Amino acid sequence: MSDHAITVALGCAVAVLLAGLVAAAAALLARRDEATHPATGFRAAAAFGTTLALACNITMTLMAARR
Repeated sequence: MSDHAITVALGCAVAVLLAGLVAAAAALLARRDEATHPATGFRAAAAFGTTLALACNITMTLMAARR
């Protein structure tokens, strides 16, 4: 594999890991706020999706600035 492919794969893995940590933190905070289990799952899913979308936007901006 080329260096570029390894960098992209590592970047994707880091973004998913970060999104998972943010989702876990959101779920923990929701449970501490006495939210129900379904509401906790929805908040965690929203945080996960938002973090991945933000990571994609930052990546696209950096790639556009690199050209």
